[in-house]
Formats: sequence, C-alpha cells, structure tokens
Amino acid sequence: MNDPSSGATVLIVDDEEYIRDLVSSAMRIAGFEVRSANDGHAALTAVSSQHPDLVILDVGLPGVDGFEVCRRMRDEGDATPVIFLTARDANEDKVSGFTKGGDDYVTKPFSLEELVARVRAVLRRSRESEPTSRLRYEDLELDEDTMRVTRGDRQVKLSPTEFKLLRYLLLNRERVVSKSQILDHVWQYDFDGNASVVENYISYLRKKVDEGNTPLLHTVRGFGYVLRRDP
Repeated sequence: MNDPSSGATVLIVDDEEYIRDLVSSAMRIAGFEVRSANDGHAALTAVSSQHPDLVILDVGLPGVDGFEVCRRMRDEGDATPVIFLTARDANEDKVSGFTKGGDDYVTKPFSLEELVARVRAVLRRSRESEPTSRLRYEDLELDEDTMRVTRGDRQVKLSPTEFKLLRYLLLNRERVVSKSQILDHVWQYDFDGNASVVENYISYLRKKVDEGNTPLLHTVRGFGYVLRRDP
C-alpha cells in the first residue's frame, strides 16, 4: 500500500544553500513536493501563502530564528508540523524546541535517510490526530457524523463509495493523488484493481459536487486527480 505521506509538500528553511539543496533533493527523491526559504521572514510568508504539510526549520536562522518562526506560527493558530534542524545537541535546546511548538528535532550533521523517516512519521502522526468528522474546503463540507455533504446551501446526495472517495480527496485537498492511491484508500482490498473504476467515480462525483458551482475536482493528466479551486 502507498505511503500516506507521499506527495505531501515540505517547506525547507535554512540559510545555508548547500543544506537546502541537499535536503530538497532527498525529499524529492522520497516523493515529496518541496518548497524552500532562506530566512525566518521568508519562511513565515511561505507558510501563510503556500500552506505546506510540514516545515523543516533550521533553528539558527539570522534575524528571526527558527524558534521564533515556530512561535509566531502557533500564535497565529497554524498547527503545521515542524521539525527543527540545529547544530546544537544540548538537552535544554531540545526541551526549548518542543516547548516552542516543535514536533521533532534533528541535530546536524544528520542522516538524510533518518530525516526522511522522521518527516514521514510526523506526517502520519499529524494526520492520524486530525479531527476528521467534519471536513471543509471552500464551500464544500462533508460531515461524517450525519453522512451529509453540502456545497454552499445545496445538499449533495452521494452513494457510500462516492462519499468515501470525496472524503479521501478532502483529506488530501490541494494535493494530487494517483489512481492507485485512490484504489488503495477507497476500495482497499475489496476491489480487483481495475483503475477505470476510479475514472467513472470521479466523473459521477464531479457532476454532483461541481454542478452549477466553481469546479473543484480536476484531472491532472498523467498524474491523477486533485481537489482545489484552480485547475
């Protein structure tokens, strides 16, 4: 089964270009989308405008350091997971990082394989802990408690499979997911693996969800499908 963190967007913040390039290459090879910033102000701008799924954040940034970047994120209600990078290995620094809202802590020099593993683990934990009974994107809302879907003021009536498919797309909003990922997570082991069923159900869902509204369900040719406002 595919890694649920595959395709997630990671923001890498470090003032050393060599470190940014090295970590960026490792993350791309591991299947992540990558963004980067070289200082604290650029990091805060990127977090608010690009909405990454996780931030790899150097503590020793010039000006606004990594701890302060994370503090400002949390003060603004941004719960995006943060993994701190630091050249320091003192216990008090680790404690300081976690009390300032960090989710994990990696000391330089570090193994790229270990960093990739930490990123995947933190993403899994954050997604498992997400409250998912009610999911929203733009004017689209899915409520698992009532099994009700609405688009603005309009109720959208879905079959159980369409409901599961929409839930998966909402959990991965603005992230392109492949047919095989959809088969794994929506049909799981109950289906024989014919990917054409995904195309059919995406078509059914698009007609019901996007009817008379700004399209949210898009096909990314050669890659899969994505729920986002713009194609």
